Amino acid sequence: MKIGIANDHASVEMKQQVVAYLKEKGYDVVNYGTDSTESCDYPVYGEKIGHAVASGEVDFGIAICGTGLGISLAANKVHGIRAAVCSEPYTARLSRQHNNANILAFGSRVIGIELAKMIIDEFLSAEFEGGRHQRRVDMIMDVERRESKLD
Repeated sequence: MKIGIANDHASVEMKQQVVAYLKEKGYDVVNYGTDSTESCDYPVYGEKIGHAVASGEVDFGIAICGTGLGISLAANKVHGIRAAVCSEPYTARLSRQHNNANILAFGSRVIGIELAKMIIDEFLSAEFEGGRHQRRVDMIMDVERRESKLD
C-alpha cells in the first residue's frame, strides 16, 4: 500500500517519525510535505496530498499541521477527498468504516507520536463498511458535485 504524507513547517519532526514508522510496517511512503522548519503555508500541502489521493497516485494520505485542521480543510477542497481530523483512535477507525475517509489528519501540537501511531494503525487497518454508510457518503459527494457547479 502506498501512503502519501503532507505537512507544514510545524510538523516536520512528527512527519519524519511517522514516515519511519510507516516504512517499518512495510508501507511505501511518498512525501508531499515540506522538510523545512521555515514558516510556510499549510494549504499548499493540503492541496498536494488531496490531489495525490484523488488521482490515485497514493492509496491514502496522512496530513499533519499544528492542529490538523488547516491542512485538512485545504485537502477537503479537492474533489473526491474526505479528510478526517482525528485526535484519538476511535474516530480514526470510524472515519474509515462509516465515512470512507481517504486522508487522515492530525495535529503535531495536539498529540504525541505514540498516540499518532495508534491513530494511524486504526485508520489504515479499518475498512469501509458500505451499506447504509455508502448512501451517506454518496450524499456527501452529491453536495460536492452541486457546490462545484456554483463556481
